[in-house]
Amino acid sequence: KGFSSTFTGERRPKGDRIFEALGATDELSSAIGLAGEFSSEKGHTFVDQLHKVQCMLQDVGSNLATPLSSAREAHRKRTSFSEKPVLELERWIDNYSEQLPPLRAFILPSGGRSSAALHFSRAVCRRAERCVVPLVQAGEADPNVAKYLNRLSDYLFVLARYAAMKEGKEEKIYIKPEP
Repeated sequence: KGFSSTFTGERRPKGDRIFEALGATDELSSAIGLAGEFSSEKGHTFVDQLHKVQCMLQDVGSNLATPLSSAREAHRKRTSFSEKPVLELERWIDNYSEQLPPLRAFILPSGGRSSAALHFSRAVCRRAERCVVPLVQAGEADPNVAKYLNRLSDYLFVLARYAAMKEGKEEKIYIKPEP
């Protein structure tokens, strides 16, 4: 009948912002799964990190599916989202960034299949973040969830560049078309 249940048992319309955010997060995990498969074929060592990110996205989904306005303390404890995963992403970003040449121009999603799939995952991540921020602002989700998605998009961007570099693939740069 167009309704679904949250983790707290509350019934909401399927078009509710919570289900939009959950769907975007699920799409993100699927996009990362595809990027992981392409990256695994190339022997990239960061594939385990991508798997860990997918597991964290399950925790993101649990937090989103537990609106704070209707959650009991037991629900909140079970689905809380800490800052630790955000800090871990920041360490990963720093590690890969140190190995990359400086960015001197806008780059287009490119650099081989692994890199392009990671760029696609980044774009999906930004959409998920745009869905989650209003929930955080309304007090329905933990602010660390939005922080995680924000840092995750940066991680995916850096990782896309790293994959292209490791595979010896050229990153295409933006060239302004002549009028």
